[in-house]
Amino acid sequence: MTDAPRFTTLGCRLNAYETEAMKDLAGQAGLKNAVVVNTCAVTSEAVRKARQEIRRLRRAHPRARLIVTGCAAQTEPETFAAMEEVDAVIGNTEKMQGDTWGRLAADFIGDSERVQVNDIMSVTETAGHLIDGFGTRSRAYVQVQNGCDHRCTFCIIPYGRGNSRSVPAGVVVDQIKRLVGSGYNEVVLTGVDLTSWGADLPSQPKLGDLVMRILKLVPDLPRLRISSIDSIEVDDNLMQAIATEPRLMPHLHLSLQHGDDLILKRMKRRHLRDDAIRFAEEARRLRPEMTFGADIIAGFPTESEAAFENSLRLVEDCHLTWLHVFPYSPRPGTPAAKMPQVDGRAIKARAARLRAAGEGRVAAHLADQQGRCHAVLMENPRMGRTEQFTEVAFGSDRPEGTIVSATVTGHTGTQLTAF
Repeated sequence: MTDAPRFTTLGCRLNAYETEAMKDLAGQAGLKNAVVVNTCAVTSEAVRKARQEIRRLRRAHPRARLIVTGCAAQTEPETFAAMEEVDAVIGNTEKMQGDTWGRLAADFIGDSERVQVNDIMSVTETAGHLIDGFGTRSRAYVQVQNGCDHRCTFCIIPYGRGNSRSVPAGVVVDQIKRLVGSGYNEVVLTGVDLTSWGADLPSQPKLGDLVMRILKLVPDLPRLRISSIDSIEVDDNLMQAIATEPRLMPHLHLSLQHGDDLILKRMKRRHLRDDAIRFAEEARRLRPEMTFGADIIAGFPTESEAAFENSLRLVEDCHLTWLHVFPYSPRPGTPAAKMPQVDGRAIKARAARLRAAGEGRVAAHLADQQGRCHAVLMENPRMGRTEQFTEVAFGSDRPEGTIVSATVTGHTGTQLTAF
């Protein structure tokens, strides 16, 4: 490999954002001949994949220093420190500090420095690692929040990310202004628990306040998109923005997790089934073209067939289109891991039924777009996305990063087509 460090990102979009920041920090520190793995801890399977990737990278780069960081490194530092392939383990706070990378850039890392993972719950500030977005030439992602104050019984992420911290609105607006000045036509706001943004700031503003402020103070921004939200925490200003601001994209990814009230209570979620349905109905009333994605867990402990059927029906009841289905796997250290577990074969079958329901909803959505005209943001010369985040394939090249008008001529089952 070359002297420049190689970075591998596992897991969420926020991890990808932070990898870009780490590249800058490692470059400034002069880190050479290293492989950095930014891990995910959302499921036991994610940790298993991280270990597998580490072993693969060690075989591919036997002479490089191998550094492990991210949520799995934060929650299970001993697991990765015990791997003979690993030279250093650093936590989620440490990975965003220039001093950490300065130490890693040294020729020798002593045993006392091999594991640098401190108490994430002691972190109260949002790390000053803001970069001017990342992504393709068409879309930039801006981290506005990190951490989570909630304690869902299946989730280890708060112990990897710490408590909720928000980036002040003025900092966010300035960053987006720079992105627009650099030619980006779409900005996506990201965070671990995005709808908790502002709770730790003076006067405790809400996410809707941030959205309205961005749209007002950055009038040249063509498209603003928000990533995964907790619908029960959506505030009045965000609903107003959905209703009145065409530059806020009509696509919301909802952290629903389940459609049965008893399971939702056992998950320690803050909403019930009817809350989710009411939110979806109201958002579609305010913005008829609104589409929804959603996270849904199949086979959560104690899930009966009747409870699962409630999740399955939620796909239609909320008009969900883009599903992220997670077969439940017990995560050590979480309360759900100690609950009565569902048979693995049943979990797999239920996840397949949920995915099939999602595929049906995608097919219906694609068919409904026939003949419609969309503003499409080009991600590459032959593919772009509509306002609703639907992929559109073109038969000839369009300029990457531009927004083009296109009439839908058909679909492939997964993408719309236009010429």
